[in-house]
Amino acid sequence: MHPVPPPAGPEQNYGFAGCYRHPDRLTGVRCVRCNRPICPECQHAASVGFQCPDDVRAGRASVRAARTVVGARLTDGPPVVTYGLITVNVFVYLLTSIGAGANLVDNTGQTQHRLELVPYLVGANGDYYRLLSSMFVHYGPIHILLNMYALWVIGPAVERALGWWRYSALYLIAGLGGSVACLLFQDPLTASAGASGAIFGLFAALLALTRRTRVPTTQIWVVVAINFVFTFSVPGISIWGHVGGFAFGGLAALALLAWDLRPNSRLPSLQVQVVGLVALLLVLGVATGVRGQSLKSYQPPAISQTGP
Repeated sequence: MHPVPPPAGPEQNYGFAGCYRHPDRLTGVRCVRCNRPICPECQHAASVGFQCPDDVRAGRASVRAARTVVGARLTDGPPVVTYGLITVNVFVYLLTSIGAGANLVDNTGQTQHRLELVPYLVGANGDYYRLLSSMFVHYGPIHILLNMYALWVIGPAVERALGWWRYSALYLIAGLGGSVACLLFQDPLTASAGASGAIFGLFAALLALTRRTRVPTTQIWVVVAINFVFTFSVPGISIWGHVGGFAFGGLAALALLAWDLRPNSRLPSLQVQVVGLVALLLVLGVATGVRGQSLKSYQPPAISQTGP
């Protein structure tokens, strides 16, 4: 007869041990990183063996989140800023269509006249708010449909590359760049409005981004060229609004792409980006103040009135 071995005590579990998180569960599997016993509930498959929850969490924390070329966190979420801008533009269009003599087809009512950009009124009355409000005003359904379609097509790609706050800042600077260009060079009594300046700024930003990432830009250049052909050939289009928006959108994109001066830096510095964007806003502010002062002395031509 062979002797029967005594039952195993707590210290004789033949290689099994209690899970470090659930001591009442015996397991023969250990974490490949810390060698602590882990039960099936706590096992996370690794390239070799299993890891415990603590080491998995620590490993995730040590891995840097994916970043875009400007340092924004890479995400596949919806482009909420683009959708928000489209919503605001449509809302303002409907708002300006409700009033004296205004309708959805020809919304030239009083509300629109208070929001559109007229350089003379900016200087004479101090209506500097028109530089911003005119970015959301449109003349008729074709005007807003074309602009919102362009924003819907190009906006999401630029927003995902820049991140929400950089994208918002670039849109604002490009739109203001178009408005200030109109203030400087447009006839003081000519009204202008629309999101075209900001959208042209997005075109410039997309060109800068694709060039930095070495993506072919031929198709984008073709689209930009076609839009500029329409700008200079179709009557009634704000040439300076488009040119100014494109210029300042491109400058804002370059500011966001500016490399850090530290050695071995692979992403742009946040401080450099903020300083660049603020500098562009200061340039626009100074130009607006100087032009506004000069327009105060502008004498509009007399308007002859004839009776019946």
